[in-house]
This record gives sequence, structure tokens and C-alpha cells, in this order.
Amino acid sequence: MRTPLRVLIVEDSEDDADLLLRELRRGGYAPAFERVDTPGAMRAALDRNPWDIVLSDFSLPQFSGLAALALLQERGPDLPFILLSGTIGEETAVAAMKAGAHDFMLKGHLARLVPAIERELREAGERRARRQAELDLQRLNVELALAYDTTLEGWSRALDLRDKETEGHSRRVTEMTVGLARAMGMSEGELVHVRRGALLHDIGKMGIPDSILLKPALLTEEQTEIMRRHPVYAYELLSPIDYLRPALDIPYCHHEQWDGTGYPRGLQGEQIPLAARIFAVVDVWDALRSHRPYRLGWPEDRAREHIRSLAGTHFDPKVVEVFLDGGVAAEWEESIQRAVRFQLSAISSGKDNPFDLVEADR
Repeated sequence: MRTPLRVLIVEDSEDDADLLLRELRRGGYAPAFERVDTPGAMRAALDRNPWDIVLSDFSLPQFSGLAALALLQERGPDLPFILLSGTIGEETAVAAMKAGAHDFMLKGHLARLVPAIERELREAGERRARRQAELDLQRLNVELALAYDTTLEGWSRALDLRDKETEGHSRRVTEMTVGLARAMGMSEGELVHVRRGALLHDIGKMGIPDSILLKPALLTEEQTEIMRRHPVYAYELLSPIDYLRPALDIPYCHHEQWDGTGYPRGLQGEQIPLAARIFAVVDVWDALRSHRPYRLGWPEDRAREHIRSLAGTHFDPKVVEVFLDGGVAAEWEESIQRAVRFQLSAISSGKDNPFDLVEADR
């Protein structure tokens, strides 16, 4: 039984096309073919039918084999393309192969045609299988990443629910941090890890007892020391997880300060990862602007003044500049205002010390 083969023949000579078809039938194929000899006819044939292979004469009166190859590549289908010629020099053959032809041969030596077609069809099938496997892997990676991120968002919501006073905080600071990181020039690939790190910035608080985390009064020195362990707990929790290791900068370093007075390691200046420097500004901004049951959030102008006053000590001055003057703070003000309005029913007047406000999200 003959093997079906859909072959597009680029050839101005009907006799030469018949020679090719006889050779294909002799080799066990049942060719369904179309012969074309102009660019327009080739385009129309490619539009009309799917093809298994293209056999092209090297030189035609209104066309050329290299032009046919370029047209095929322009249209996109990955079809085997074999050039044939009555006479073809070595340099021309090499140039054709470099241009993307899969093989070339002389019309007087067509015994090579069927083995070449069998080889090229097999290799084309392998290329298609590899591409499909790559697409399947990409799809699975996307699905896995979505599953991971959904899990992280669940962890983040669980942390917010544990501390009702800061409910919604993780979502707000995550969106603001990603926006500021993008404005600072971080790549889309880096932003994936920034987002995960921001969502999990307080994951270490899972190791802090409720009696300390939820204490309604100021912490004692001993309790403060325990609270300050939460970045280390975050590191110990997340570092064994391969896909979260690149997101550790924020959970581990967001309490470091530009002047080296932060914790847990006392990093200074650019020793602090950029993602953590970005998050630190956003975290304090959200603490200042958000209402809590025991005090009102600050007005925007006052919060701006306070953030600017900490540039060079608490914060990276460049990050503060981009946040306040580059429009990032203004861009996210409306989202914060929505959260503020939602919380108004629980508000009462309270502390006015800015560091008490930061301490509220310790």
C-alpha cells in the first residue's frame, strides 16, 4: 500500500515535475501534488492546502528556489524544503543550505530523492514533537506557578486573618511593591519573586506566640527581641523551598535600614537587597496611611513628609524619590483610600507618635 504524500512542487517544467512524481511513486508514495511557478501561485497553494514537503527547482523564469524558500519561511510552516537543479555548484548548494534548505540534489541523480524525503519527514516529525513537548512543559509550568501563587495568597490571607488589625495589609503592600519595583527598573522575571516575597513578608510571624503578636500594648524588651526573630523564622521556613528561595529578600531583609540600624543582620546601604529596600518604604507608608482600631491613619501630606524625612537613615533615598516623586504613591493612593473607608467603622483616636505607627506593623 502506497504512503500518501502531499507535495508542493515549485517547477516551471511539467516534464521535470513528472520525473519527480514518477520517482516518488517508485519509492512507494502516492503523491497528492500541485505545481506552481510564481510567488503568487505558491502563496495561494500554501493557503489552500496543508503540505508535507516542498520540492523546488533552483531557477525558474519568474521565480527562484531561494525566493520560494524565503516565502515559505515568511509564512511560518516548518516544512521540509528540498532544492533541485540541472546544474548546481558547491558554493550555491552551501548558500542554499545556510538559507534553510534541508537538502539539495541534481535532477540527474534522483535516486537520492526518496531517502532524502523519508529522512526529512522523520526529522520534521521529531521537531514538531519537541515543540509540542516544550509547549506542554510551558503550560504545565504556568499551571504549577499559578498553583504555587494561589497557595502563597492563601498563606498571606491566613496571616492577615490572624491579625485582624492589619487585615488587607498584605494585598495592598504587595501591589504597591510590585508597582514601585517596576518603576525602579526591575525586570518582569524579578517582579515574580518580588510579588511572592511581598505576599510572604510576615510569614515568619507564624513562629511568634499570639500573646506577643496580638498584644494590645507596647511590647517589653524581651518580647520585642522575640518579635524581631520573625525575619529569621521566615528564612528558616522558606529557604528549603527551591522556588521560594529567590523571593527571600523581602521576608528576610525588610526590617534592615539604610544606615545599618535595622535587624536581623544590621545590613547597610546597598548590602540590603533592592527588593527589601523597596518594600520597606511601602510597608511604612501603608502603616502610616491605614487606620487601626486604636488610632487614625495619617493624612497623605503628613505621611509623605515623614517618609521623606527618613530618606538616608531608614530608607534608600533613591527608592523614596521614585516612590514620592515618580507618581507611585499617588497611583496607589486610591486603593489605600478604599481600604481606609472600609475600616472607618472600627476607628477610634489613639497614638500620635510616628514610630508607634510603624510599631503597629512590627
